[in-house]
Amino acid sequence: MTDRRVILHCDCNNFFASVESIDHPEYRSVPMAVAGDPELRHGIILAKNEKAKALGIKTAETVWQARQKCPDLLLVPPHHEKYEEISRRINGIYRNYTDLVEPFSVDESWLDVTGSQRLFGDGKTIADRLRREIREQVGVTISVGVSYNKIFAKLGSDYKKPDATTVIFPEDVEKIVYPLPVGELFGVGRKMGIQLENLGIRTIGALAAADPDFLQRRFGKVGQMLSLYARGLDDSPVRNRREPVKSVGNGQTFSHDLLGRKEIYSHLLLLSDTVAGRLRKEGKKGATVQVSIKDTMLTVLQRQRKLSAPTHLAKEIASVAMDLVCANWKVDSVPIRALTVTVGDLSDEDDFSLQYSLIPSLSEESDRKQEKVELAMDRLRDRFGNHIIGFGAASPRSEESGDHNTK
Repeated sequence: MTDRRVILHCDCNNFFASVESIDHPEYRSVPMAVAGDPELRHGIILAKNEKAKALGIKTAETVWQARQKCPDLLLVPPHHEKYEEISRRINGIYRNYTDLVEPFSVDESWLDVTGSQRLFGDGKTIADRLRREIREQVGVTISVGVSYNKIFAKLGSDYKKPDATTVIFPEDVEKIVYPLPVGELFGVGRKMGIQLENLGIRTIGALAAADPDFLQRRFGKVGQMLSLYARGLDDSPVRNRREPVKSVGNGQTFSHDLLGRKEIYSHLLLLSDTVAGRLRKEGKKGATVQVSIKDTMLTVLQRQRKLSAPTHLAKEIASVAMDLVCANWKVDSVPIRALTVTVGDLSDEDDFSLQYSLIPSLSEESDRKQEKVELAMDRLRDRFGNHIIGFGAASPRSEESGDHNTK
């Protein structure tokens, strides 16, 4: 047993499409893709299964382009809450092997299994066990890179798909890593890849051999970082803590343009309901409400307001958001294509609990009642799903009168 680190990068294969196929196994037998609804102006391929991939269907291309390649392509709408739930289950399986698990996205995670090898075997053994357990227990497949740093572990998970393990230790770098196109290296985006190729640096091996001082002079700190990555000199740790949540937001592009106070408010309330629910799950309250408004010409206007007291209540967030829209937009004459509601300046909810007096004011009593209502909604959604209950479309009295009080 050596002292070198053993890092895994686990990447779920065709994740959205694979999750959809759990409940619908018939999807696996036909070309299928998860895509936004073209009628809602979200006509982009988000994920595809292996049969669609074999026909040249690509992520991020338009539904129209995909249909040109495969007229019979089965399109399935996304269910992001389901993807997040499956992601949590998968990361829970990872944590059976190590507490050093760092989710990178909904379908990717790094694991540091250096200290787990005495219990479960070497890195490849652990990777193969994880692939089998997740396939059998969850119903999706993962590809795993095993290496001595995070960068090459991620490279390994992309090297062979689907449902594969690739080991890259120092003795494997020259054979596996160096011949790969430079664009395969983590941190090399499309524009950077073009610039490097224009310099004659077309492979990761060529990047590793390039003069580090030249790369730093040419590209600054990014050049220095990529030189280290290419040479396998990454010692960044796997962090088992999420970065603190700084804001919570929710946005939507609508199937038809919004016009009029009542219609705008009903959609702001739906967006605010999602934001408030996420705040309560995070145990946070926010002191700033921001609204982003996009018109039919794709021009975006952003406005925000500081609250006198932090909140995690949907109706209060929606009320302030509506205030901001009415104060900065001609709601009856200028259509709105998209809205985003964001709550920032977050703090733990316990730090800002409402201090009710012995004889509460009408405002405090209203807050208490509203909080009970929304917490009861949370419990119902946790038990039966998010669509079991929601706010009605009716506008509150303050919205109809144009009087929105910010607490």
